[in-house]
Amino acid sequence: MSHIHEKIDFTVEVFIVYKNKVLLRMHDKHHRWLSVGGHIELDEDPIQAAMREVKEEVGLKVEIIGSKPEIKDESDYKHLVSPKYLGCHIVNETHKHITFVYFALSSSDTIVDSLMEHERMETRWATKEELKAMGLRPNILFYATEALKELGKM
Repeated sequence: MSHIHEKIDFTVEVFIVYKNKVLLRMHDKHHRWLSVGGHIELDEDPIQAAMREVKEEVGLKVEIIGSKPEIKDESDYKHLVSPKYLGCHIVNETHKHITFVYFALSSSDTIVDSLMEHERMETRWATKEELKAMGLRPNILFYATEALKELGKM
């Protein structure tokens, strides 16, 4: 997807765990291993975007893991699951992404190829030991390792 805003876009990354493995995808444009994720559309909240990206990119049904207040609220206020981490990276000299990083559990490791050609990419379920040999960027290695520590074998 192209950029939504001129200076800053909001994005999601979802580190999906199944048993003792975390899912990564080889990004076609950047040619490196990343999590499932993408831009938050203007009509979505971050959780909706995370669930949409997971469905579009790998066809998994997942549960986003995190905390949200258990407050009975009679108004139209909606409590969202908090991201595990927030990040920011520069895309180019005039544009950056602010990223909501989520961890999720899957009950299956069966990937469904995307129906959209531009979403099809190589995927890999990796163990903690395998992550170290994949040449991952430090933030991806950190998030993937943390997701496995927290959710592995649940």
